Amino acid sequence: MAQGAGAHSRMYRGVDTEQRRAERRERLLEAALDEFTTRGYHKTKIADLCAKAGVSTRNFYEKFASKEALLLELHSHINTVAMKRVLPVLDSLADADALTRITRLVDAFVEAVTSDPRFPRLNYVEAPGISQAMERQHLTWYARYVDFITAECDRAAATGLAPARDYRLTAIALVGAITGLVREWQATEPPVPVADVATEIREICIAAITRPG
Repeated sequence: MAQGAGAHSRMYRGVDTEQRRAERRERLLEAALDEFTTRGYHKTKIADLCAKAGVSTRNFYEKFASKEALLLELHSHINTVAMKRVLPVLDSLADADALTRITRLVDAFVEAVTSDPRFPRLNYVEAPGISQAMERQHLTWYARYVDFITAECDRAAATGLAPARDYRLTAIALVGAITGLVREWQATEPPVPVADVATEIREICIAAITRPG
C-alpha cells in the first residue's frame, strides 16, 4: 500500500515527475531559442521566458542558474547537433577519396546549421561577447572546428589531392568564411537558397585546400 501511494504521488495526470521536469526544461529551451533570436538576449527577461514556456520562475531556477546558463546550454546544443550530423557521415566515408569527404561533410554541416534559422542567429549573432563564460565556450567549439578541418586538410594532402603543408591557418580562415556565409544566410530576407550556401562553402574549401603551397 505504502509503495503504491508513493508511486501515485509521483504521477500527475498520468505523467511522472521526471517527465514533467524534462518537458518544462525543453519548453524553456524552446522559448529561449525563440525569444533570444527575435527579441534579443539582452531584452529578454526570465519572466518572459517563463510566461512563454508556461512554467514558474521556481521551475526555471530548478533547471538553470541564470539566463546566461540557458544561453550556454543552447549554444552547446546547437554545436552538438552539427557535430552529431557530421560525425556519422565521416564514419561512413572512411574509404572515400578526399574530395568526396569534403563535399559530403560540408553538405552535412550546412544541412544541420540551417535546419532552423534560429540556430545561426543564436550562435553567431546573439551569443558572441555576452560573457567570459560564453567566450570560453565559443573558443572551445572554435578550436574543435579548426582541428576538425585541419585533420581533413592533412588527409587531403596525404592522398595527393593537396600539397603537403601546415594547414592550421587555412582551417582558421575556413571557419571564419563558413561562419560569415551562414550568418549572412540567416540575415537575408528572402533567405539565400541553402544549396547556394553549401555550394559556395564547398568551392571555398576545395580552393583553399588544394591551392599550391
